[in-house]
Amino acid sequence: MIPSPFHTLVDLLRGRRVAVLTGAGCSTESGIPDYRGPETRRKARNPVQYQAFVGDEAARQRYWARSAAGWPRFSQAQPNAGHHALAAMEHGGLLTGLITQNVDRLHQAAGSQRVVELHGALSEVRCLDCGHQEPRTAVQQRLDALNPRWTARPLELAPDGDAELAVSTSAYRVPTCLACQGVLKPNVVFFGENVPKERVAAAWAVYDAADVLLVAGSSLAVYSGYRFVLRAAKEGKPVAILNLGATRGDVHAQVCLSEKLGTVLPALADALLDPAQDLRRAS
Repeated sequence: MIPSPFHTLVDLLRGRRVAVLTGAGCSTESGIPDYRGPETRRKARNPVQYQAFVGDEAARQRYWARSAAGWPRFSQAQPNAGHHALAAMEHGGLLTGLITQNVDRLHQAAGSQRVVELHGALSEVRCLDCGHQEPRTAVQQRLDALNPRWTARPLELAPDGDAELAVSTSAYRVPTCLACQGVLKPNVVFFGENVPKERVAAAWAVYDAADVLLVAGSSLAVYSGYRFVLRAAKEGKPVAILNLGATRGDVHAQVCLSEKLGTVLPALADALLDPAQDLRRAS
């Protein structure tokens, strides 16, 4: 009998130390859109570029107006079954850690402890001039206070806490740093910005401690995540990919499984943490 991809996945991971790389597909079942999923890749997205945000006041107005509209729903998102399954696998000693491209901190909310946030977290805001940080909740309060008559409703929630708006943002007022009146930026890596070296080093430490790499919910379109698959292929380290739809790392993977993560990750956790589980329900 030819084994199912799920059984092949279990056999690949069982008895091995696993490093997990997660992407936006891990949080779509929590209501947070992704950029390149089956339902979203055909939609045109216009995320702010780092150089535009730094150098253009209008770009900052546009970003903060959209982000302020999207923040309430984004901040209320809760971990889904996939997040909880990964946390259970870590607590069970199966994982060397999580490397995530997500900025929502849902892994930590689910109980994961060793999490390297490649792209930072939206819950923090940093001054580009003096480095002072404050919680995003506090900045949200200041955004609302500066724009009391701002009534724009989000047409649609977009990736990374952004929101589509149908109104001009030219009159939107943006707060400055409390310490030096400098430019505030969410403590995340924008498009066109480099991931900090110390963060990359921490991610490589998670990768190096593992025998196999599991990619969960990433199309691997962004090099910051794809680099781990490329290195695994070069070193002969096995790769498994769980993602709805094809990824550019599929050619390097020993097994690919296109299923909802909220379904397959709990089944995977059950199978690896309790080998007596009946695996047929996930086949």
